[in-house]
Amino acid sequence: MAYERILLGMGNPLLDISAVVDEDFLKKYDVKLNNAILAEEKHIPMYEEMASNPNVEYIAGGATQNSIKVAQWMLQIPGATSYMGCIGKDKFGEEMKKNSTAAGVNVQYLEDESAPTGTCAVCVVGGERSLIANLSAANCYKSEHLKRPENWALVEKAKYFYIAGFFLTVSPDSIQLVAEHAAANNKVFSMNLSAPFICEFFKDAQEKVLPYMDFVFGNETEARTFSKVHGWETDDVAEIALKISQWPKASGTFKRITVITQGADPVVVAEDGKVKQFPVILLPKEKLVDTNGAGDAFVGGFLSQLVQGKPIDVCVKAGCYASNVIIQRSGCTYPQKPEFN
Repeated sequence: MAYERILLGMGNPLLDISAVVDEDFLKKYDVKLNNAILAEEKHIPMYEEMASNPNVEYIAGGATQNSIKVAQWMLQIPGATSYMGCIGKDKFGEEMKKNSTAAGVNVQYLEDESAPTGTCAVCVVGGERSLIANLSAANCYKSEHLKRPENWALVEKAKYFYIAGFFLTVSPDSIQLVAEHAAANNKVFSMNLSAPFICEFFKDAQEKVLPYMDFVFGNETEARTFSKVHGWETDDVAEIALKISQWPKASGTFKRITVITQGADPVVVAEDGKVKQFPVILLPKEKLVDTNGAGDAFVGGFLSQLVQGKPIDVCVKAGCYASNVIIQRSGCTYPQKPEFN
């Protein structure tokens, strides 16, 4: 029972509409590979076009939800994780509920009467992915839902929190409530830089909550954007990770640890004024299916060991294992049981 509801995630639950497309499709909708953006008017027709692709797949996703599901899978302990976000009262929403519950996650969705469940177009070219999110209902999350006694009880119960940076565009007040609770109760609060546009256009919201972050996750592109936005004039990922880890903290209980992934290059971990690099598990190109969910899976694997009090090197190993599994499959999906020792 020690692990019951130990990890809580909050974020944007999205149904991934995933299809292999070509360069022309990317050009047509003005999207770049290895990027994540919010949908604009010009992107709306792409969802229909992808839905008519004979190889289209629908996979329950959303960055935080992916990470929480992977952590739950790695833990293999029923009821260890919980998740909150907003879905619509529709077929996609029902599908999402079924999928996440089957994954063993205790989901507490706010259901919006008027907006449809959010979707994310996952355009795959040569195994690399580009994400275009149409938040819809996910954008309607309200902190009133979090404050309901039955939901706040999950906050009280959890000892670890994880929220992707994407949620900063939706409910910064919910994030603040959880961050302050974590700091006041010596719990571990972690977030992700999530995307270059979050670091650029939601800089103030990100900075407001950064002092509460005990762990900051991200990839090399996001780290470099963060550096540029803050005028640090360095592209050196190790140096940036170190600077983020030394950002002032709201609570002195834990020293901040920054964890930056770099695709096939080593994972950079900055902790206590020092930087360590950990090699990833290399995968032959022909085994790569798609990178959708790779970063989310890394965080999920990492958190699955962190909540068990394992040392950082084991957490990184578990993160690398989980992302290696996920990139060999379509979307953020996994076999029945992990083989991580």
